[in-house]
Amino acid sequence: MSDVTSQYKHAPSIVPPLTLIDSFPCSRHRKFKYKRVEFWQVTCTTQSVAKQIWQLILFLPENCSQKAKRGDMLNAHYDGYLAKDGSQFYCSRSTNTGHPHWFVLGVGDVIKGLDLGLDGMCPGEKRKVTVPPSLAYGEKGKGPVPPNTTVIFEVELLYITRGPRSIEAFKEIDADNDKALTKEEVIDIS
Repeated sequence: MSDVTSQYKHAPSIVPPLTLIDSFPCSRHRKFKYKRVEFWQVTCTTQSVAKQIWQLILFLPENCSQKAKRGDMLNAHYDGYLAKDGSQFYCSRSTNTGHPHWFVLGVGDVIKGLDLGLDGMCPGEKRKVTVPPSLAYGEKGKGPVPPNTTVIFEVELLYITRGPRSIEAFKEIDADNDKALTKEEVIDIS
């Protein structure tokens, strides 16, 4: 495991033991707490190469009953920084765009590292997500992000709504629960 102190100035020099709290299809979530600050680690293994993202919860609202999940439509502000020197390469609050972005979580609307790193967020929450190149812009890079670069996103989630690619919508249409849609199920709008 990498040392968290290299990524966050106020992180502990000795990382407390991690405990498994949740799973993704191809990844693990781990959560640990140090002096009332929560840290999260998500690990994905693809072709025997471990890839890790780090989540630092900067602010968590007292009421966190609605949590983002795959297929949800999210509205968020996010700023992107290069990990190597801290230079900003993107800001959703800039005068050019100046507005939060809508995207569907878990379907590739954003980089894979953000799809994983924003899972479980609630409206009003702020996170810092550190994403390795393999889950960010990879060997090619993109725009101002050079190839093979670790990036850091500061994200503020503003709103969650049911996404257009919802599993619940499919289940409502699949009347006989056979996980396939017949012509009659698609045409029947009762």
